[in-house]
Amino acid sequence: MITASCQRYDTMLYNRCGESGLKLPAVSLGLWHNFGDTGCFETMRQMCATAFDNGITHFDLANNYGPAAGSAERNFGEILRRDLGRYRDEMVISTKAGYYMWEGPYGEWGSRKYLISSMDASLKRLGLDYVDIFYHHRPDPETPLEETMTALTDLVRSGKALYVGLSNYNGEQLARASALLQESHTPFIINQNRYSIFDRTIETNGLKETAQRLKKGIIAFSPLAQGLLSDRYLKEIPMDSRIVTDGRFLQKSALSPERLDQIRALNEIARRRGQTLAQMALAWILRDTAITSVLIGASKPQQITDDLKAIENTTFSSEELAEIDRVSLSTH
Repeated sequence: MITASCQRYDTMLYNRCGESGLKLPAVSLGLWHNFGDTGCFETMRQMCATAFDNGITHFDLANNYGPAAGSAERNFGEILRRDLGRYRDEMVISTKAGYYMWEGPYGEWGSRKYLISSMDASLKRLGLDYVDIFYHHRPDPETPLEETMTALTDLVRSGKALYVGLSNYNGEQLARASALLQESHTPFIINQNRYSIFDRTIETNGLKETAQRLKKGIIAFSPLAQGLLSDRYLKEIPMDSRIVTDGRFLQKSALSPERLDQIRALNEIARRRGQTLAQMALAWILRDTAITSVLIGASKPQQITDDLKAIENTTFSSEELAEIDRVSLSTH
């Protein structure tokens, strides 16, 4: 059994999630990749232990994380049983439902049938009585929003979730959902959306502005653009890259000569700051007071400790910010 470090809270920063009472670590651990059945279980254990030893109290999952779907929750449940379960009250564990999970008409999207069934299955895989945050993973264009939000409300009232969140919603969708949840006094506190130097969508679709206006938190996923904002691709595609080993979320076409030029230019800015490119990319997000936390992924413990150094310097000069924009927003 792994015993957590006595110094685990010494260096991490914790940010209040909107105007709620919940604080999240500035850096959270996402289990989207490398926690499925294709991963090494002992490496998963060591990554979770390293994260917790360094103040990462928030572990983010979804019902479909794997592969296979459900296996990340099952593996994390085993890690809780073996190692971290005795620290449950110090941890924030989140999961989601919205993407495809099982065959038939009830296996995805946002119906009451799907969300409640999915929550029960997730809790069973995790070995938990409740999760801290339960997200609707994506908007459903066909199910009435009232049905989806009522299901979230009832999951909180049943004691299966403490808070609810929304993922991949835009500003208009967020506003409508938030109004419904506010009417029912449901503790909706956070939005999870893709955000990075290379992907500014939340700045243009109203999500970021609306979240700030409604005083809701934002947690950013894919902050390194699936690894592009790191030193992994400065020279060539490594053989253990997701481009080679997976290909579902990062394709070789993403590494155009123009993109490589941008990555190298951003790496030079990071070097001048005394940071790696990954550290600068995380710090760029965390400098923004609208952001509660940033979700990192990892394939080995050392990546977690390296990424955590980002919180040591989240201050950027106006010249640095302008140069980052000039490089990353340029078109070729």
